[in-house]
Amino acid sequence: MAPELLPRLLDEATARRLHAVAELDLEIVADDFGRPEVVAALAEAEILLTFWGAPSIDAGVLSAAPRLRAVVHAAGSVKHLVTDACWERGITVSSAALANSLPVAEYTVAMVLLSNKRVLQLREEYRSVRGGEHAWHLRYGHAGNYGRTVGIVGASRIGRRVIELLRPYDLELVVYDPYLTPDQARSLGIRSVGLDELCRISDVVSLHAPALPETESMIDRRRLALMRDGATLINTARGSLVDSAALTDEVTSGRLQAVIDVTEPEVLPADSPLYDLPNVLLTPHIAGSLGNELHRMADSAIEEIARYASGLPFLHGVRREDLDRTA
Repeated sequence: MAPELLPRLLDEATARRLHAVAELDLEIVADDFGRPEVVAALAEAEILLTFWGAPSIDAGVLSAAPRLRAVVHAAGSVKHLVTDACWERGITVSSAALANSLPVAEYTVAMVLLSNKRVLQLREEYRSVRGGEHAWHLRYGHAGNYGRTVGIVGASRIGRRVIELLRPYDLELVVYDPYLTPDQARSLGIRSVGLDELCRISDVVSLHAPALPETESMIDRRRLALMRDGATLINTARGSLVDSAALTDEVTSGRLQAVIDVTEPEVLPADSPLYDLPNVLLTPHIAGSLGNELHRMADSAIEEIARYASGLPFLHGVRREDLDRTA
């Protein structure tokens, strides 16, 4: 991992738990597998504990790690990390994607409720008038969550958690996912619809699909135009899912609201209008684990290492064949 992230991932108590189940030297933190002390550690390593900033584990790394049997990733996607050489060697892989999905789902639910309540506009307007009577109930008679339709794009791990968390509210929930069977939709207690219909009927469209060739710009200019005036697009998934230029045009016109945590490119240029629009909430990819939420991912990884040490299979194992359908 990136060395500066180690104290963020492992606080003192978490490090003690890790020491209880594994032999390790926390002085050796590698963002480069070529350093002499790292090469020496690889020769003895049975498990790699990885996190953000870890370099790819390719055939060269594996040749230096003859005893390596498992990779435990204390974060989400392993696509950038685990190469074909790992699968061909039979390395078992675990990910803390489930732990990382929880704060994303919580953030999404908060944004759904705040968006329907028109909090962005109310905050801006209240700040501009600074007190006084403004007949807010008359001016915002269209606001509120009661009976609103929320469309979930992608019945992924995060999408399903969002559905679960939104179920107690007086909302109509619909989902689009080409891999979701009718029986699975019924088990989730949600109505499955096509993507065009979802965009057309939803007050909030929330994206939870993986970044794949077939999902690139799936929310394009045509589908954005299908969305209701005043509807909100929430993207906590991947920036590539949305036609960025088309979305910029729609929110600049004021027709749509947007909650954008991920963009394409990942860091927008300084002159992007998305930074300043009152109907856009733009954040720097923080819906996932942040601050003390990193410790949840560490706990998940340590539990997996403890299971490995006890001869048990991983609870959150990653299968090679599933990577084409996951983030």
